[in-house]
Formats: sequence, C-alpha cells, structure tokens
Amino acid sequence: MNTLDTTQLVAIAAALGWASGLRLYAVVFLTGMAGFLGWVALPTGLQVLQHPLLLVASGLMLAVEFFADKLPGVDTLWDTVHTVLRIPAGAALAAGVFGGDSATWATLAALMGGTLAAGAHAAKATTRAAVNTSPEPFSNIGLSLAGDAAVPAMLWLSWTHPTVFFVALALAVLLGLVLMVVLWRFLRALVRRLAGRQPEPA
Repeated sequence: MNTLDTTQLVAIAAALGWASGLRLYAVVFLTGMAGFLGWVALPTGLQVLQHPLLLVASGLMLAVEFFADKLPGVDTLWDTVHTVLRIPAGAALAAGVFGGDSATWATLAALMGGTLAAGAHAAKATTRAAVNTSPEPFSNIGLSLAGDAAVPAMLWLSWTHPTVFFVALALAVLLGLVLMVVLWRFLRALVRRLAGRQPEPA
C-alpha cells in the first residue's frame, strides 16, 4: 500500500510532468534508479521504470541527450524532434503516479503533467533558440547545465518537501512564461530584420 499522501503524490506527478519537458530521459532514469536502489518506494504505476532493461535504455538516451543539448543547433533539432515525445510522456508519467488507484486522479494528473511538460518544453526550446543566435557557446552550455541541475533538484523536492516544490514550480512556470514572451518577440524581430536585409530578386 502506498504511504504517500495526496499532496506528495500531486507534487511528484507535477514534478515528473514539468521535468519531462526539459529532460525526459533524465526523469525516466533518475526516477527508475531511485526506485531500483530503494531510495524511494515508487507508486505501482511507475515501478516499470526500475526494470533493469529500461534503466539501461534510459541511461543510454540520457547520455546522448546530455551531449546533444550542449551543441548549438543540435540542441534545437533535438528539442524539435522531442516535441512529440516529451508532452505525452510527461502526461503518462504523471498519470502513473496514481496508477489504477483512481481513474479520476490519474486523468487529472495526466492533464496537469502534459500541460506542465508542454510549458517547460516550449520555454526551453524558445530560450535555446534565442541563445543560439549568439556566436559564443558558453551561454548555451550554461543553460544546458542549469537544466541538468534543475531536473534532479525538482524531483528531489517533490519527494521530500512538496510544499517547497510547489513554490519552486510556480516560480519556474512564471519564469518560463516571461522568457517565452520576451524571447519570442526577440526572435520574431530578428527574423524580420534578417528578412529585410535579403536582396530583392533581379
């Protein structure tokens, strides 16, 4: 029987959804490994993540994503490809927190997880696309490392300090919205400026 209360379960579901929008394979690997090592007791719907074969597969993909996310241009391509994976995966992982215990809670968790994954993914993709307009690679690497750190930190908070996690999540969502608005305007202005410099056809 799961000893986690509803607040903790909602926090974990939200963390899995949000973090999937940034680092899907890190979420799958870290959550599965925590369960495999006995650090946490995974809900029934997530116990498949601690299967050795899935740990190996997610670990390999985590390694690929870690390096792909550090390369300007490659990171944007990676984000584009994973648009169709991160959002439904975030929804599925969030729903898995409640498993078959409650169809209502699982459905609500899926909606929340998918929405948070979509928001985090959009903020990440927009930010990285804007940063890639800079010729130096350091800001790109710095942002990527920040994402690498944010995922395990948020997952840990959701298990150990759910109230603190909800505050951090609210700040992260707000920051993501601000970045999307500001940087989308920047990218749109940049495209217009570049289009205006194109020579007219003879």
